Amino acid sequence: MNFSEVFKLSGQLCKFSPDGKHLASCVQYRLVVRDVETLQILQLYTCLDQIQHVEWSADSRFILCAMYKRGLVQVWSLEQPDWHCRIDEGSAGLVASCWSPDGRHILNTTEFHLRITVWSLCTKSVSYIKYPKACQQGISFSRDGRYLALAERRDCKDYVSIFVCSDWQLLRHFDTDTQDLAGIEWAPNGCVLAAWDTCLEYKILLYSLDGRLLSAYCAYEWSLGIKSVAWSPSSQFLAVGSYDGKVRVLNHVTWKVITEFGHPATIGDPKTVVYQEAEKRPRRGPGRPACPPARAAESKYEIASVPVSLQTVKPAPDRANPRIGVGALAFSPDNCFLATRNDNVPNTVWIWDIKKLRLFVVLEQLCPVRTFQWDPQQPRLAICTGGSQVYVWSPAGCVSVQVPGEGDFQVLSLCWHLSGDSLALLSKDHFCLCFLESEAGVCTAFGQPDDRT
Repeated sequence: MNFSEVFKLSGQLCKFSPDGKHLASCVQYRLVVRDVETLQILQLYTCLDQIQHVEWSADSRFILCAMYKRGLVQVWSLEQPDWHCRIDEGSAGLVASCWSPDGRHILNTTEFHLRITVWSLCTKSVSYIKYPKACQQGISFSRDGRYLALAERRDCKDYVSIFVCSDWQLLRHFDTDTQDLAGIEWAPNGCVLAAWDTCLEYKILLYSLDGRLLSAYCAYEWSLGIKSVAWSPSSQFLAVGSYDGKVRVLNHVTWKVITEFGHPATIGDPKTVVYQEAEKRPRRGPGRPACPPARAAESKYEIASVPVSLQTVKPAPDRANPRIGVGALAFSPDNCFLATRNDNVPNTVWIWDIKKLRLFVVLEQLCPVRTFQWDPQQPRLAICTGGSQVYVWSPAGCVSVQVPGEGDFQVLSLCWHLSGDSLALLSKDHFCLCFLESEAGVCTAFGQPDDRT
């Protein structure tokens, strides 16, 4: 792996353009657009206040910068640097802003979720959508960009409205059999909409495009329910992570559970490969440290012999949002693997083989896993734990790489380039790019019997 120089950053606001040619980053009230190949600055825009959200349009021609504190949105054009647009929501305030799939409309959600305002950059027209629900995931666009599904709350009941994005006309409106709708998400093929209830009740509902209820699933009652949901890229599977520490995978034919993936504290299956992160430098005291010190030494992965006992955390029973259950899950782009994190086993990433429906690999880190993300082009998973390393796993093996540079670059988040050839590594005040070798080179590196594998 090779690394770029380190650049300044604010609020971890760094995004690759959808076409993969540009990289936008924010420094306080400045928006910096760089060429991905050379990292040379192409444009420098100055906003009216500190930027709190940045987003590319789908065609990579415009960039949206939202300043929620001032209720402002500014839009910049890459092709016409002198052109810009300013949207002021005034006393209504602003809590969220996003692009429509066509890249020519902006959807602003006002404070207290009173309404969503749809602004057209072409005609300067304005449309309003009432009763948006304040929930975990209340807006979902279909992958083809034709439809918008919106969670609504009116008269103490939950509803879903489906709009046609070309003219923002209402296509379907139906109520959902939920106590407190928590989120909605389209299947990648745009044929099915998943809607799930609050964590206080386990319920996930599946609707067709015309609003028909296709299926409803409830795994258990009288306990905390759904915590995370993810569709497979092929739309064949829907993975539901729960507070009981299990992932239930539903199939797209009968919408029944085809398997359950548990997250036990002890791994005893000899077919499962367990990688444990270990520091390279010798340790004086016995036992593994809970977390490496600041500017930790480089680390490596060691293959552990089963059975292996994983580090667990006992949640505080008197606090809200307990650290239990499956809080993160993601399918690989080829549908072959599912990566999960059970929040009361915070240092561990579990990788499941979807073809064989079994646990494939377990990665146990020295520190709690902050985030992980699949390479868009191949089954390759990048992981960060808030330390100065970045971790990459593929079926060929895994590697831990120290981020070079002066000081302690703590990787708090990361995002892949569209091609899968590079990663943006984000710390609190800086970012850098990590350039990966070709697939053959990576496999060679993974296969070397050196101290990194």
